[in-house]
Amino acid sequence: MADEQHAKGQGKKVQGSVKETAGKVTGDENLEAEGKADKSEGSLRKAVGNVKDALKGK
Repeated sequence: MADEQHAKGQGKKVQGSVKETAGKVTGDENLEAEGKADKSEGSLRKAVGNVKDALKGK
């Protein structure tokens, strides 16, 4: 289960990086902000996965 959180988190971070870069290149501030939000969500999901791992003793 925690590995799923890690994978989803990493996916969101990559997706966010792509959106943020696309927003910067095109000058779309909304897309850039959406990308930053996705990256933050990805970091949070990975942290949740780390907590679950710690509770399971991994």
